[in-house]
Amino acid sequence: MTQTVTQTLDHLSLFRLPWNYADNGISWLEPTTKCNLRCEGCYRDLENPVHKTLAEARADLEVFKRLRKSDCMSIAGGDPLVYPEIVELVRMVKEMGWKPIINTNGVALTEDLLKDLKKAGAFGFTFHIDTSQNRPKAKDKTETELNEVRQYYAEMLAREGGLACSFNATVNDATLTEVPNLVKWAQDHADIVHTMVFILFRSPQLAGDYDCFADGQKLDLRTTYKQTNWGGSTNVYAADVVAKIREVDPLYAPAAYLNGTTNPESLKWLLANRIIFNGENLGYLSPRIMEMIQNVTHLFTGTYLAYASPKSTSRGKLLALLGSITDKDMRRIFGRLVGRMFANPANLFRAAHVQSMMVIQPVNFEEHGQQDMCDGCPDMTVHEGKLVWSCRLEELNKHGAFVTTASREPA
Repeated sequence: MTQTVTQTLDHLSLFRLPWNYADNGISWLEPTTKCNLRCEGCYRDLENPVHKTLAEARADLEVFKRLRKSDCMSIAGGDPLVYPEIVELVRMVKEMGWKPIINTNGVALTEDLLKDLKKAGAFGFTFHIDTSQNRPKAKDKTETELNEVRQYYAEMLAREGGLACSFNATVNDATLTEVPNLVKWAQDHADIVHTMVFILFRSPQLAGDYDCFADGQKLDLRTTYKQTNWGGSTNVYAADVVAKIREVDPLYAPAAYLNGTTNPESLKWLLANRIIFNGENLGYLSPRIMEMIQNVTHLFTGTYLAYASPKSTSRGKLLALLGSITDKDMRRIFGRLVGRMFANPANLFRAAHVQSMMVIQPVNFEEHGQQDMCDGCPDMTVHEGKLVWSCRLEELNKHGAFVTTASREPA
């Protein structure tokens, strides 16, 4: 059965991010496969965890230097905070020219470690927090109840200051209903929460109607990826999350996207940026403004922008003013800002915050089994000296090749 969905957005009305295989906003480094949590449906084999040496990590970074431009380096795993030389690694990434972004569940983060990581050059953190994790001290919590955990980490970073704060939440068909609560929570804390990301869950049953092969040999995909009841019985698509966001945020209007490798209509990475003032959403950056931001940044820095500093995201007033010169959507936002300041002169001294929301839709199948991946994938990593999809690294580790799919032969 082909996995398709009617999109609620016209991709041609949005800005297609110019990120590509060799010139991208982000790259992905995995120094360890060890983790201190076991998320349901995790696509990493954690049975025999290993740490790379700093020399091996540097070798991976040299491959990126040779093959790919990027603004940020996501340091992931496993969980990078259990990597024994994480501070030295962050320093290395910074010295080699990237913004180090630490992708972590946060369990091992302490105030002292945070200070050391910031001193070493950490630019920001992306915390993965959701109900798949059975977290210590937060077992059996709903996604909404986990906002208390998210706020704990956001406030920790805010006290330290100067660090970008992002949150990832994996979404399945059961937790989809809680997306509005996460959107509203992020809006209420836009001064310390800079990005909210919804990653749509995929499980081995996705390939239920196709035969799977690796290097010509037929296989059962469940030997590579563990099936979990947490994943639910129905796939979730970007359009489903868009509909949920709009239940609580009717103004929601994405600006940019990455499409699929086989389907140009696929919204694989869907980016929206809203301006929040005094807890109120005044509107979203337009596709034209996003295009200007990406292209101007690349012109002056040589890379496309992925993560902005907290100082930059607090300049929503200035962005609205400059954007209003050329863009009607930004003029509406700026008009609302001016109205709020006339209504209360104290608002002249309050910041307006730019907050990002991202929806990431992983692989889905087109007719006859073609795998629709993210075209211009930001999460490419290094395997044996080559750039590969990080989300499918386990296929290479177990089978020596990526898994391919084809329509199932009649019994």
